[in-house]
Amino acid sequence: MVFAISEINNNPNLLPNTTLGYQIYDNCLRLGVAFRGAIALVSGTEGTVSDLNCKGPPPVIGIIGDPGSTHSIAISSVLGLFRVPMISYYATCSCLSDRKKYPSFFRTIPSDAFQVRAMVQILRHFGWTWVGLIYSDNDYGVYAAQSFHQEMQLFGHCVAFSEILPNDNNPIYIQRIMGVIQSSTARVVVVFSASSLLIPLMNEVVLQNMTGKQWIASEAWATSPVFRTPRFQPFLGGTMGIAIRRGDIQGLYDFLLRVRPNNAQRNDIVRIFWENMFGCSFETEGKGTDGEQVKRVCTGQEDLTTTNTPYTDVSGLRASYNVYKAVYALAHALHDLMQCEEGRGPFSENKCANITNLKPWQ
Repeated sequence: MVFAISEINNNPNLLPNTTLGYQIYDNCLRLGVAFRGAIALVSGTEGTVSDLNCKGPPPVIGIIGDPGSTHSIAISSVLGLFRVPMISYYATCSCLSDRKKYPSFFRTIPSDAFQVRAMVQILRHFGWTWVGLIYSDNDYGVYAAQSFHQEMQLFGHCVAFSEILPNDNNPIYIQRIMGVIQSSTARVVVVFSASSLLIPLMNEVVLQNMTGKQWIASEAWATSPVFRTPRFQPFLGGTMGIAIRRGDIQGLYDFLLRVRPNNAQRNDIVRIFWENMFGCSFETEGKGTDGEQVKRVCTGQEDLTTTNTPYTDVSGLRASYNVYKAVYALAHALHDLMQCEEGRGPFSENKCANITNLKPWQ
């Protein structure tokens, strides 16, 4: 997101003489935190940090996120009242396509309605008409499961079993689901779930040495590196699924290598990232209780090119590419408003927006 904004601000052909600002919130995977962040942006209760002297009110023209369907449903329900555009890069629930409920919600990822149709087409292609279904206990899983049942019935196919993954990883429920899978005559199992919620079940698949199943993965775990290990290979090898389109972002790799704590002193996230990446600390070098040195002091000049982590791997950008597109979507919308010609505008009486007092709904 920061790279996209920096790229736009340095582009003389897009939003000339205009600088985009931003404020980033970590939702900590909690709805309450994400909701407070969104409300703070809309209400303007959070202070902003800027080196520029901006004139006029600094309106939030749009919000990028949230990645989760459940979070997006809750947040966009409120943002829709104020017509503040929200562009999610990972929320796929088909329910979010309801323009009456979510009038200002947009996304740069397809609805699950298309994913379900694609999955059923795969099943039809291979003649798999008797399949099992497992889904997560959230809006993403529930709505996808409903659509899957409807699409299967449309073609006269049958769902042998339909099981919900527990959010709390309850071993009793995991064991029960394993029993259902093993006792069923269905060889194909379709799963709608994020990888984090699926790990306990797959660990049990390995422990019980359950082979001979054809797994069909939703986009939330189809490309997850968690399951691309030798441990899971005998059980998940041959898994088919739907993947989010990969994209190439020119210049991102070099931009990431230029990130330095000294260049982002107001950004605590960069400091935390740096400490975890290099196993050092920006605090004074200390000693443990037994006199052993705990962590060396970070210099801020450590070399990112020596690290081998997903941070610098830009070969398979999926969610990141969707974020990139979301930022550009907002930028182009704002650019169109600024290029508006009086008498040919999109508003009543063909008027244009007042750029010095721009409203998010515009």
